[in-house]
Amino acid sequence: MRQLDSIDQRILVELRQNARISHAQLGEIVRLSRNAIRQRIERLERDGHILGYTIQERPPGAPPVSATMLVYRQDRMRGADVLAALQQIPEVVQCDVVAGELDLVVRVEAPSPERIQDVWTTVAALPGVRDITTAMSLRTVIARGGR
Repeated sequence: MRQLDSIDQRILVELRQNARISHAQLGEIVRLSRNAIRQRIERLERDGHILGYTIQERPPGAPPVSATMLVYRQDRMRGADVLAALQQIPEVVQCDVVAGELDLVVRVEAPSPERIQDVWTTVAALPGVRDITTAMSLRTVIARGGR
């Protein structure tokens, strides 16, 4: 495996920020031709410095705010109407039925804290919801895919 020079390192930095950057744009940044960029990327792939490319999807508008709502229902056994209502809220990206005193763990993503509050108001007003505890996410430090 060949040692990376400063241009290779800069290419990797740019690809980490935007894996879809064109060879022409990348060439302008590192001052190489499009063909030279293509050859360097192919070598970086061949040498194992680039193992693959991934896509991390986010709904349109890239919601910057997320929260976890811990929902307590009045009747867990007959609380299907709460689940049906949650399915109709687009900002609800995950809902888990859990064992124990708590009933539902609901993950919400929205474009603003105000929209998170709107979702909270909607969920709190649902017949069958007894209480909600909400934790706003300040920063994601671990995000593993493929769950």
